[in-house]
Amino acid sequence: MAKTVAISPSSVRRIWTRHGLQPHRVRSFKLSNDPKFADKLKEVVGLYIDPPAHAVVLSIDEKSQIQALDRTQPGLPMKKGRCATMTHDYKRNGTTTLFAALDILEGKVIGRCMQRHRHQEFIRFLNTVEREVAAGTAVHVVLDNYATHKHPKVKAWLARHPRFTFHFTPTSCSWANAIEGWFAKLTRQRLKRGVFTSIVELQAAINRFIAEANGKPKPFIWTKSADAILAAVTRGTQALEAIHSHVRLSK
Repeated sequence: MAKTVAISPSSVRRIWTRHGLQPHRVRSFKLSNDPKFADKLKEVVGLYIDPPAHAVVLSIDEKSQIQALDRTQPGLPMKKGRCATMTHDYKRNGTTTLFAALDILEGKVIGRCMQRHRHQEFIRFLNTVEREVAAGTAVHVVLDNYATHKHPKVKAWLARHPRFTFHFTPTSCSWANAIEGWFAKLTRQRLKRGVFTSIVELQAAINRFIAEANGKPKPFIWTKSADAILAAVTRGTQALEAIHSHVRLSK
């Protein structure tokens, strides 16, 4: 830009800073086209902000295709003046899928690693949750629209377990599922720099992370109301429509 307009690079930086511009950054987004977006959002956020009395609210999802990665060469540890090293390439030693349920009020996680993520494995995980939650307690489950969660056999399981109620997030709204934040923490703190020579080693590391997190649980706190989110989405939609209209007119 400095070359194009014939000014110094420092002048360009000052102009960007003055106007709060960051052209080197791009933030990704996707607006949901779910026709029931508002209703689903209010339902899910309502469970987070004002959970039903004498009930458990669980955020459930699966983190699939977690790879057991081993580096091709040993790295060097961190020391004064040098960061830790790790090869850019790796060896794949298989994958696992983590099914997890985050208790919104207690902050504890029920987790189970499995080899696949079909409806059969999901039902097995639901049976695990059924055993973990105290008998007679109503269970409200927040989950996404993955086909596995709506399989006919899953619906049959729900019919046999009337204390469970499913609440689906709007499509393209993974941010509305609380467990996604916990998955990000797992990736950042345990998986990203991990070295795993086998699936068993990977699963053991995941199970240790769950146990450690459950030793010091932190309740999940949702701070923004559904109305505030809907207002922000409306503003974003209007801004995009205005830009697109301007582009069409300029053509």
